[in-house]
Amino acid sequence: MRRLLLLTVLVFALPSAAQAAVPGLGSWDPVAQRMVRQSGVLPSLPSGGFGGAQRLDGTQLRDAFAMLSARLGVLPVPVPTGHVSVMGFDSLLVKQLGMTDVADAVQAEAARVGLHPGPRFGTEVVARQLGLRFNHDAAHDAQELYPWEPITRAEAAWSLATVLNFDGSQQAYARELFAQFQLPDYTHAQLAALRLAISKVGMPYIWGGETDSTGSWFGWQAHGGYDCSGLVWRVFKLGRQPAGVRIRGRTAAMMANEIPRSQRLHLDQVQAGDLVFFGPGRIWQRVTEARIVHVGIAIGNGWMINSSSQGVTIAPLFEDWRVKWFSFARRVL
Repeated sequence: MRRLLLLTVLVFALPSAAQAAVPGLGSWDPVAQRMVRQSGVLPSLPSGGFGGAQRLDGTQLRDAFAMLSARLGVLPVPVPTGHVSVMGFDSLLVKQLGMTDVADAVQAEAARVGLHPGPRFGTEVVARQLGLRFNHDAAHDAQELYPWEPITRAEAAWSLATVLNFDGSQQAYARELFAQFQLPDYTHAQLAALRLAISKVGMPYIWGGETDSTGSWFGWQAHGGYDCSGLVWRVFKLGRQPAGVRIRGRTAAMMANEIPRSQRLHLDQVQAGDLVFFGPGRIWQRVTEARIVHVGIAIGNGWMINSSSQGVTIAPLFEDWRVKWFSFARRVL
């Protein structure tokens, strides 16, 4: 638990400072930019400015990882020439932190059970468990990057500054978690839903988001991506899963309120494909928007996929804080 608290403090310290400033294209993380400049990991441009909105080119990236590896006391990883995508940058950071074997194991397990994970699934899951991505607030969702877009200097600065705060316990905790990543065999219906959900790993958290692009069926979203119930909506409703006909409400609380209390499930009853709800609400209480504030989709054996501050990723259900925050589950498959 102590490691989790330390990780939480480090992950949220930089976003809080960045969001306290007036956000702007490329200038939303002044604390992180100052940290990487002062450390020499990502210095200012020859012009004197930081150029946060600019793409991080291969030469700058190679120099950044050379300096970062020196600070970590390890050898630098090979860096490709040219621009690198957000996914590529995350992969490099995971490798630089010595976590590639963990990412490979996560990738292999998802493939073994037939989830058809994309090539960056494992590294994105590990990177986001380590808190390496920044979540822009709802008013600035348009500044989010797709995982395939080139990494900008501002986004890279925030991730690099986060790593500079690591003391080794973050990697150790992630290893401890993913050592328990074992998935069950799935039914045809479970596979159909979970393959679609898994394909969205790496997409950003977007308030009201339910599609891969701007706009939606029921409103407008500033950027492609998902909020928590939007991911559920995309998988079961827009994804035309047969079980989607039983889901009518769009928010987490609406989805939770669609079943009688007698059908609510305890944590030890959760199976793959179930909707898992979180908040201060308890299994015996009346559902309100204040009591049910988050929803994910269980993928089995104590894991779920959800969209939260690190975007769409998988997460353990068995961490102490999630157990305490768990309200109940709903079977839809």
